[in-house]
Amino acid sequence: MGSETAPFTPDDRAQLAARGIPEAEASRQLGVLAAGPAFAQLVRPCTVGDGIEQLESARLEALLARQAAAAAAGRVSAFVPASGAATRMFKELLTALDRPGELYPADVAREEGGDARFLETFVAGLPRLAFEPELARALERRGLDVARLREHGPWRPLLEALLSPDGLDGARRPKGLLAFHRTGDDVRTPFEEHLVEAATLTRDASGGCRLHFTVSPEHRDGFAALLADAGPRHAQRLGVRFDVGFSEQHPATDTLAGALAGGPFRGERGELLFRPAGHGALLRNLAEAGADLVLLKNVDNVAVDAFKPGTSRWSRALVGMADGLAATAHALRARLDDPADGAALADTARFASSLGAGNVAGRDALVAFLERPVRVCGMVPNTGEPGGGPFWVRGHDGQVTRQIVESAQVAPEPAQQAVLRAATHFNPVFLACALRDRAGAPWDLERYVDPRASIVSRKSSGGRELLALERPGLWNGAMAGWNTVFVEVPLAVFTPVKTVLDLLRPEHQG
Repeated sequence: MGSETAPFTPDDRAQLAARGIPEAEASRQLGVLAAGPAFAQLVRPCTVGDGIEQLESARLEALLARQAAAAAAGRVSAFVPASGAATRMFKELLTALDRPGELYPADVAREEGGDARFLETFVAGLPRLAFEPELARALERRGLDVARLREHGPWRPLLEALLSPDGLDGARRPKGLLAFHRTGDDVRTPFEEHLVEAATLTRDASGGCRLHFTVSPEHRDGFAALLADAGPRHAQRLGVRFDVGFSEQHPATDTLAGALAGGPFRGERGELLFRPAGHGALLRNLAEAGADLVLLKNVDNVAVDAFKPGTSRWSRALVGMADGLAATAHALRARLDDPADGAALADTARFASSLGAGNVAGRDALVAFLERPVRVCGMVPNTGEPGGGPFWVRGHDGQVTRQIVESAQVAPEPAQQAVLRAATHFNPVFLACALRDRAGAPWDLERYVDPRASIVSRKSSGGRELLALERPGLWNGAMAGWNTVFVEVPLAVFTPVKTVLDLLRPEHQG
């Protein structure tokens, strides 16, 4: 796309250069914003027996043994996106704080609607929440008593102490640093729970446990401080040694905002506006972590110790499967180079068919099929959660492959929405990745991105509407070209905290 579509000034080019964004990439982004989203072409949902596998106990045990060997060799690590703030988690409480009045219990009880019930449930359940002692101390500094406020009101001081910047500032803190779980005097954040989980997932023969967290720049020091404070305590109790890496989203992965009338959106001084590009921007962080076998899971998807064994078992099984599939691909690739191996083409074609690529034919096509990263994605039965799911999708090349598709990627036309509604399973972001080729070198993950899987939406800045561009999502479009397997896993592995009331569920209660 030429300069007639992307009229960048010298100041614009300086802004782009400062972020490490090539002008050609900025022009491409404006082209995507102008064209609008390219919706996924859903063919049908993936279901058990048609795109989703079920693991029998004997196979599950074999996969666990394979994972154990890989972990002992130091090949397994965890990758946890942890930069998100807890704003949505406290959305209903922020709404209550914006209302007039002191929020006395009797007044709230007379109201109708879900917001009032949410507030009542929160206050009633407060003693069961792990951050309650911290909140009580914040109230004491204000000369207030948490128990008296809970019973008699007003409730506004409770919310102010929890959410305001001069209190706990809960809504602006990252989820990973909030107190989620409490058993006796043991209070843990999600960050700490991932450390604990790593002791069974990633421990090598010498006791080393590898994890990588993506964090926001303003909270990196907080994560590092918690690691320094709590890490040794957990390491001693578990008999391990933590090797933890942190990274931040690269400025070069931010995307340009677009004006509704076309071209780039500009601020009051005429400058370009850049926006974080969604979790797809973390593909670069995943690549730079330099890992071999990785379990990828969201930071809020943790549970108390009583619920960990099942999750650990399935985490390790998926890693074992990813390792096995990658090893098979590597072995077949080596056989294709052996002119004396007359069965290599047929065996590779059968392998491709087993991964849902039944029409791959010819040596070049089979080589290209084998030379890809591998992902094994756990899928839970659909319970109506918003988000993505597993589908058979027709790509722009006409090939039908297994893909994770978010609802925002689906066209509003009735036929496509009907396929979306017919999904039997949901993506809990519980996936194992094999990231190295047969020589042990990391795959170039950017090669396997579907750039058409970007999401365009309307946002605002300074009271003006703009077009926002999200990069292809980390587990959907960014991994579109990977060899993919979907495996049914129990719903018990999916214990996210989307609202503060989720912390009252059994899986978050010590």
